[in-house]
Amino acid sequence: MALIWDASCREFPPRLPDQPVTSSEYATQIARDWNTKASPFAGFVTCFQVDDDYLSNFERHIVGSAVHEEYWIPAEQVPDFNRAIQGVIEVEAAYFGQSFSGFIPDKCGMKGKSAEQQFVVLARSWEYSRMDFTLEISVNKKAVYLNCLFWVEHDFSNIGITAELKSAALSGVVEAWNYSQITPRLPAALSKAPSG
Repeated sequence: MALIWDASCREFPPRLPDQPVTSSEYATQIARDWNTKASPFAGFVTCFQVDDDYLSNFERHIVGSAVHEEYWIPAEQVPDFNRAIQGVIEVEAAYFGQSFSGFIPDKCGMKGKSAEQQFVVLARSWEYSRMDFTLEISVNKKAVYLNCLFWVEHDFSNIGITAELKSAALSGVVEAWNYSQITPRLPAALSKAPSG
């Protein structure tokens, strides 16, 4: 996902041994049940639009049940596939392995910290300085984008972050992201995070 971010969420990196799948249910199964087993990794479910004329050059393959439908795009054709993507690649969901540490930035207060520690920095910053909070997000937008769904799911109560503070800080992340007009948009699930 970090490589997709680096390409402004407009293309996939050179292909790994996985195939592009056609359903959210199948992508979720891969992300949740397979990718997170290779700790400390996460599995991301992405969605994007591809030019129909381009996609008509490939067959859909069923590799199990009817839900397990995918396109087989040869590795050497990934650059052409990327050019056929319309708009940006968006994150629909993410699943995290037991020892997920997240993308670790090299700037400001989040520098060198795990995804869990980054959120603690943000939450504490939210309490004392909204300007510092917004600056931290702006400087470390890649880490925020890649780790934000982990923050939504993770329980921080054992390290002193109450549910109320977590909710306020997550809302603040969305507000600061939008205020700073950072693209791409944050995953929709962040805006739908339970409050309190």
